Amino acid sequence: MRTALVSVGILLAVGGGLGLATDEYLNVAAKPAEAAVAPPSVPVVAGITKSGDVPIYLRGVGTVIAYNNVIVRSQITGQLVKIAFRQGQAVKKGDLLAVIDPRPYQAQLDQAIANRDRDQAQLVNAQANLNRYLPLQQKGFATPQLVDTQKAQLGQLQAMVKSDEAVIEEARTNLSYTELSSPINGVTGIRQIDDGNIIHPTDVNGLVDVTQIQPISLIFTLPQTEFVEIQQEMAKGSLTVLAYSQDNKTKLDVGKLDLVDNQIVQTTGTIRLRATFPNAKHLMWPGELVNARLLLETRPNGLTIAASAIQQGQNGSFVWVIGRNEAVQTRSVTVAQISDGQALIDSGLKADETVVVAGQYRLQPDALVHELHGKAAQEADLQSSVEEQLP
Repeated sequence: MRTALVSVGILLAVGGGLGLATDEYLNVAAKPAEAAVAPPSVPVVAGITKSGDVPIYLRGVGTVIAYNNVIVRSQITGQLVKIAFRQGQAVKKGDLLAVIDPRPYQAQLDQAIANRDRDQAQLVNAQANLNRYLPLQQKGFATPQLVDTQKAQLGQLQAMVKSDEAVIEEARTNLSYTELSSPINGVTGIRQIDDGNIIHPTDVNGLVDVTQIQPISLIFTLPQTEFVEIQQEMAKGSLTVLAYSQDNKTKLDVGKLDLVDNQIVQTTGTIRLRATFPNAKHLMWPGELVNARLLLETRPNGLTIAASAIQQGQNGSFVWVIGRNEAVQTRSVTVAQISDGQALIDSGLKADETVVVAGQYRLQPDALVHELHGKAAQEADLQSSVEEQLP
């Protein structure tokens, strides 16, 4: 009887142990089931693809040059007695810039006129003598030799008067050179000679540099591979060129393409082009480096999306597309150009599709997302930009 009770106790103990073990096993098995909760959605900034007219640009870097540039030099030697302009002043064609002492040249002109008047008087006298000799010769009172000599003297004096007239014209021209005027409309540069100094025709820097900035020109370069397409578009009509600041934030002016250079620069594989801009606001200045955009065409119904949506992978460019169930998938795209923060898509997307434009660094295929708006979207966009710049 005692043995039986002991056996029953052992069985109960074993059964209780098994029950406890079973409960523990069930609790452990239940924990993964409880942990198998759907992962949280990823916050992203989304954008919608848009369709519309999209300009197609060719981009290059160029240097602004003056439409006309003239170094004002003196054509005579003399002392500057007056400076009639301010450095950096806008001047018009014909405006007085400086005066050279005119007294020596006025004296030369006066002397030339006096010599002409003297020779003119002698010419009149010689003509009168000839007029007297001719009737006398007919009556036999004057020899042919005397008449011929008088004719020769008359011809000599006529030549002297013509020479005097030439000297007068030269003296008058030199006198006009004592006033230095602007040959073009433009802006004066730094004055090279001060008032009171002697100016010479051989002075390398002259008096001042006058630069025409309205209109103004831009010389820029593009890859030679674009040459044929440019020529084809030029045959259809004039092409528009946009000038932007070096940081591409400020549009300086809009102009027209003048010409394509007559040869390709073989050392760089580029072609040079020149455009002219009205420059009414004087935002373009000679010597300035600017970014040029040559408008080739405007593509109708072009598909665009924010450039930040474009990602790079082993197979090229792709975007994250948000489906109806808020899950994302990658999709390969072909990008025609990126301009002003917008990417022109040739293939891979349709109009009105929703794609991720910020927050891609946390995404995986089939991940669930939720869209951010307002300030949260701005912060996510900034964080995404920082993450993309990290190595």
